[in-house]
This record gives sequence, structure tokens and C-alpha cells, in this order.
Amino acid sequence: MAEKTTNQIPRLLREQWEKGKMALERHNDEYAVAIFNQALEKEPAFYECREALRVAQSRKAGRSGFFKKMLSGAGSQPMLAKGQMQLGKNPLEAIKTAEQILNGDANSVAAHKLLAEAAMAADLPKTAVLSLQIVIKHAPKDEDALKTLAGAYSAAGQGDKAEQIIAELMRLHPGDLGLAQELKNISARKTLSEGGYEALSDGTGSYRDILKNKDEAVALEQEKRQVKAQDVAQRMIADYEARLEKEPDNLKIYRSLAELYTEKKQYDRALETYNRIVAREGGADSSLQKAIADTTVRKLDDAIARIDTTEPDAAAKTAQLKAEREEYLLTECKQRAEKYANDLVIRFELGELYFKAGRVAEAMPEFQKATNNPNKRLQAMSYLGQCFALRGMNDMAARTLQNALKEKGVFDDEKKELLYALGVVFEKMGKTEEAMDQFKQIYEVDMGFKDVSAKVDAYYRNKSSQGKA
Repeated sequence: MAEKTTNQIPRLLREQWEKGKMALERHNDEYAVAIFNQALEKEPAFYECREALRVAQSRKAGRSGFFKKMLSGAGSQPMLAKGQMQLGKNPLEAIKTAEQILNGDANSVAAHKLLAEAAMAADLPKTAVLSLQIVIKHAPKDEDALKTLAGAYSAAGQGDKAEQIIAELMRLHPGDLGLAQELKNISARKTLSEGGYEALSDGTGSYRDILKNKDEAVALEQEKRQVKAQDVAQRMIADYEARLEKEPDNLKIYRSLAELYTEKKQYDRALETYNRIVAREGGADSSLQKAIADTTVRKLDDAIARIDTTEPDAAAKTAQLKAEREEYLLTECKQRAEKYANDLVIRFELGELYFKAGRVAEAMPEFQKATNNPNKRLQAMSYLGQCFALRGMNDMAARTLQNALKEKGVFDDEKKELLYALGVVFEKMGKTEEAMDQFKQIYEVDMGFKDVSAKVDAYYRNKSSQGKA
């Protein structure tokens, strides 16, 4: 089943879609959610409607609605189990079940993972991408979700994005042969698509198109593949440098050249090349800014790794470079926050950097702003509660964390973090029983979480010794 555009759906369904859009524009989100769900029950492949439903669900998430109350806490667990059972037999039904959960908790990572898996089974890769992007926002280090997202991008015809994800994972795990094979598979699929083979199988292309694009497709696959032998990378650098003499305004060549310089650890040349793009474009877009920032951080990380630990001043050099790295990350993020003042995700990122740097007072207003972003709200509230606690404002810390827990439905790692933070605050307040109530909730589902097992065991040992006395 291929995803459909507005022009590909029946007229009556388009009329329903228009009503939903009007409700969304008027911020009547609950009504919009109902209409979009009805439309998607009739046509689950209607991608534009699915996108609009996500917007309506997210805006509704910050408010305490009927569905959120109904599905909060353990109430969604049976529905998740039901969705898992539906996956093998009828993935479209599993998608419906996932949407029912998301109507009440738009940020449910478990529901989005269920929906993505079902969408891939139903051959709706763009729909899977939509949910997996939300999963990654909440759990950026979830490598399984990143691999699944790469597969969804590849199936959706976005091979470049798929390759970028796998390449980054390979940077973190350079010896992982499975990732290397996955990159080859993605590159091969991309080559088939760009070379015209998929069009040929649909009857819309020709072998002439394939032959015309063959050399270009092979070169593109070689260019993007991250498992490059050093001699190949060096040859490609020489080729690009020669091409720039003939095509001095081709910014794509500059970008590819900068990426190759980075792979060869020629960071200064890479940054110089990126800056030439900035000069020619009259400014840097967000993706270019990120590339420059990532390259700068890699340069600093490389410098730290190359310090000879046997030198007498090795510790001082390491500390200096680490401080330089942290200062750069903070300065760069502050610049982006100033440039994109209304981007609450950047505000959250800035707050997190302040928090890690111990600059709690500066972190707090950033987290307060970030609570207005549905996708960062609970994380921001968690950090904000910890900030209050660090400043000795334990009553405000407890209240903030309790409010966050009221909005948290699924019992996942995020909820464990909130419960743990609240338990620590209660400990500081001398409220032992209230603290243990939080720790025991975690203990019942995950004894290995942080030092929860030690805390609970110590509590019961103490009670037992008091009883004997």
C-alpha cells in the first residue's frame, strides 16, 4: 500500500479533510483529532492527514483532556499489548490502536514505536518516519529506533538521510559489521531508485535511462558510502578539487569536499571549505551550521584523543581542551537560540548545556520556555524540578515533578527518571515514606535502575531492625 496525496483520495474524504483543517486552523484541536481519525480509518494511507493529526495531537497534549485522563498511567498498557498482537495479522488495525493511545498521550514513545512498526509492515514508510522522528526527539540515543528510522527513510526514497544515520552509528561503533552491511543495502537500494530500475519495474522507465544514469549512480553510491578505503577517499578529494576549478560556484562539490576532509581528519580544511559555502550563500542554514559545529567538536575530540598521557602536563591539556569544547558547544547553541528565538527545541538544548555546566540559574528560564514545546515539555519539567532542588527550593521541585508525572502515561525510562528525581527531592525534605513510594514504583518494574535496589533494600532492612528492637 503506497501513501496517498490529497489528489488521490475520494471527493467525500477530501471534504472531510477540509473540515478537519478548518478546525485545526481555529485551534479546535479535539474536534480536529476526531475528524482526522475518522478520515484515516477510511484511508490509512492518506499521509497529509496523518501529518495534520500529529499537529492536533501535540497541541492537545499540553491540555488535560478526556482522552488523556482515560489513557493515563497503566491504562495504555493493555492497548499496547493489543496492538502488538494485531501487528502480525493486521498492521492497519495496529496503527488504529496506536493512534488511540496517541490521542491521549501524543508523546508516547511506545505507541509511536508500535505505529512505526505497523506502518512499515503495511508499506507506509513515510508514516513510519513521522512517528520515528518523534521517538528520536524523546530518545536521541535509542540506536534501535535510529536503525529503524534509517530503514524507513530508505524505503521512503530518502536514501541520503538513511545513509547519514547509519554513518553516524558507524562512527560510534566503527567495528560493527552489521552496520556496514546495512549501509551497503541502503546504498544499493538508493542506486536502484536513482538509476531507474524501480521506474522500469513499474513500466515508467527504460533501460536507456538506466544506462544514462549508471555511472552517476555508481559514483554517488561510492561518494556517500562511509566505509571508504583511505586511497579512495584521497582520490575523490583530488577529483573534487579538480572539478572546483571548472565549477567554482558548485556548492554541492564544496559540501562533499568538506565531508571528505572531515572523514580524513583534515578538520581545518573542512572548516575552511564550509566557511567558503557560508560566504557564497551569504549565511549558513541550520544544516550547514550543524555540519560546522559537528566538525569543530570532532576536531576538539581528536585533539583530546591525541594527547600523550605520559606527558607531565597531559591532565592540564586535557582539562583545557574539554573546557574549550564545552564552551564552544554553549556559545554555538546560544548563537542559534538568538537567531531562532522561537525554536523551543534549541531553548531546551541550551538549558541542557547550562545545566551540565552547573549554571543552574541560567538553565531555568530556558527550561521554562521549553515546557511550551509538546515534544520537550516533560523533559524540560524534569530538568526544571532538578534545578529547583539544586537551589534548595525543594517544595517547588516536588510540585514541578509531580505535575510532570500527572501528564506522563506510559511507564518508560522517562517516567522512571521523573519518579527517581521526585524520590530524591522527598529524601532531601526528610519525607522518607514519600520518597520510598517513588523508588518502590521503579523497583517493581526495574530493579536495576540506578541505585533504586540499594535504597529499597536499605529501607526494608532498617524497618526489620527497628521491628526486632
